[in-house]
Amino acid sequence: MSLSTPRGLRMIPPAVAGLSWVLLVVAISWGEPTAPSARERYITLELLTLLQREHISRRTFDDELANRAIEQLLQMLDPWKVYFYEADVASFRAQAQTLDDALRKGDLRFPFELYKIMAQRVDERLAVAEELLQIDHDFTVEEEILRDRKLQQFPKDPAEARERWRQRIKYELLTLKAEGTEGPAARDKLARRYRSFAKRIHQMDNEELVELFLTAVCSAYDPHSSYMSPSTLENFQISMRLNLEGIGASLQAEDGYTVVREIVPGGAAARDGRLKVGDRIIGVGQGPDGEIEDVVDMRLTDVVKRIRGPKGTIVRLKVVSPDNPEPRIIDITRDRIELREGEAQSAVFEMGQKPDGSPYRIGVIDLPSFYMDMEGARAGLPNYKSSTRDVARILTDFNLTGVDAVVLDLRRNGGGSLQEALALTGLFIDEGPLLQVKDAAGRIQPHYDTDGQSLWKGPLVVVISKFSASASEILAGAIQDYRRGLIVGDPATHGKGTVQSLMELGQLLSPFNPLNLGAAKITVQKFYRPSGDSTQNRGVLSDIQLPSLSAHLDVAESDLDYALEFDRVPPLEFRRYDMVNPAIVAELTRRSRERIAQSPEFQRDQQQIDRYLARKARKTISLNEEKFLAERKALEAEEQEEKLLQSMEETHRRSIKRDHYLNEVLNITLDYMTLQLIAQRN
Repeated sequence: MSLSTPRGLRMIPPAVAGLSWVLLVVAISWGEPTAPSARERYITLELLTLLQREHISRRTFDDELANRAIEQLLQMLDPWKVYFYEADVASFRAQAQTLDDALRKGDLRFPFELYKIMAQRVDERLAVAEELLQIDHDFTVEEEILRDRKLQQFPKDPAEARERWRQRIKYELLTLKAEGTEGPAARDKLARRYRSFAKRIHQMDNEELVELFLTAVCSAYDPHSSYMSPSTLENFQISMRLNLEGIGASLQAEDGYTVVREIVPGGAAARDGRLKVGDRIIGVGQGPDGEIEDVVDMRLTDVVKRIRGPKGTIVRLKVVSPDNPEPRIIDITRDRIELREGEAQSAVFEMGQKPDGSPYRIGVIDLPSFYMDMEGARAGLPNYKSSTRDVARILTDFNLTGVDAVVLDLRRNGGGSLQEALALTGLFIDEGPLLQVKDAAGRIQPHYDTDGQSLWKGPLVVVISKFSASASEILAGAIQDYRRGLIVGDPATHGKGTVQSLMELGQLLSPFNPLNLGAAKITVQKFYRPSGDSTQNRGVLSDIQLPSLSAHLDVAESDLDYALEFDRVPPLEFRRYDMVNPAIVAELTRRSRERIAQSPEFQRDQQQIDRYLARKARKTISLNEEKFLAERKALEAEEQEEKLLQSMEETHRRSIKRDHYLNEVLNITLDYMTLQLIAQRN
């Protein structure tokens, strides 16, 4: 990852880390946190009770967990260790011995005291940064900056902090120069970035601070437990429904500005046509004549809340385009948005030749998540959104149009609904156990597919990556255990073999008239494959590996703090399909490796991987301009990693792209069908 000043706090709870902000309006107020309210103290007490009662560890929040929570909070607020002093951190860590007792009394003073010091240090560093931006830096001297934040230490005093920022600014100026921005423009860009971050810290309100701290408390138990504030819970529900009311645009924060990242096809903004990707939204007004409110340097979440709103109402955006510095006003009538970029997509490719001379038809399904409109399902709506329903429609069409094999692409599927994962797996298996779930008491509950039929009976290839997690691993693990299909891609999936339960605190307090007090996402169970293996930490191992940069990124479960361990339970009895065996896998692997060795595209991929690994092994970056620019041009490893991470998080994909990677998957599928045909003849 690149070493750069954050453009916003990277502290979104894991449950919504991949959520794109797509648009609405609620008038809210914000201000710096002052003191915890009675409501926030109640939330804390209820959360601690839930963690002790419901988490799979059944562990009381003790001194060790308090120390973990403090470390998590420090990583969220100051990951590069450039704001707090060593003495600050020592004082925070010393409170681990009393924090557990304080929280059990609803005493939330600790995060508020820590926040005050953070705000003070940010202001101090901003003053130093602005001063250092005015001096001439010598880019010919031989010096280096650490690129591995784990090796970094907190500064001991103002002099060391100043030196850290001097090097940091040199690095950022060199980075901007490599990107084509230098001189006064680069200095102005950095100054605005640092000021925006400082303002962002001062804009943090009670709700956000408490959410941040309580998420640190939850993640001390394991990396997938978290707390969602009322606002975050609302956005999470939107992401699962795959619809909302707004203008249909995806936004991102960039150096204090709200920038249009993408226009949702078919949405209000797309139909209007005036708002473009890259536009900066600098003001928002409500209705046809409401006052335009300045949103420069405003939190992205607050800008989003001002732009979303009820269908049929008008929002007015004050916009500046990259090619036109003159502000203009765009009025857009909000409408209901179906977030179809999160739905299953399909395509059919023709390859090879059957014995009758016609081409094989291979159907590809790209499934970005196991989504379900939970509210619609609870309400009994006949057409509620469901990934299983969407994939079932695609498979039905494949059967009707003579598709010979199916490729299910889960490379960017981070999980979703457990119910959907089980139902969707059942589309490929007639009947039998799909999953085993163990709770904190050691009880094991199997989950079966009992309908006695499957919708797709032909050859199946499941494509996975290190980003394929949770529900994706349930499906891949069951398919592999049943020998129902091939698993192709990275060496292993992510390794998230735990079950989280979303518990709305308001529902627990008053189920018939609940307040929105946010929700706790708590790890309550671990799941296991029909064979008895957990997917936790180890993941699902692929049958055939393909070269990719994602396999080498530190994004797996095993790379996370406080991840639970791999283990096993007794296997269940089930009938294997034997559509995959070691001989077939060995032959398919041999053929694939021969093609890959002759592929210029895969050779370039391997060169990219080699450069990345070489870069990753280095712990420092040169601040000598000549060396820095030479390394940047030759390696480009950090940029490739960031592009890959962004592409995996990207939800707006127009269509399935037949690149060299997918083409190799199709070749493997074609070989798979050929070998099966030969086996049937023999």
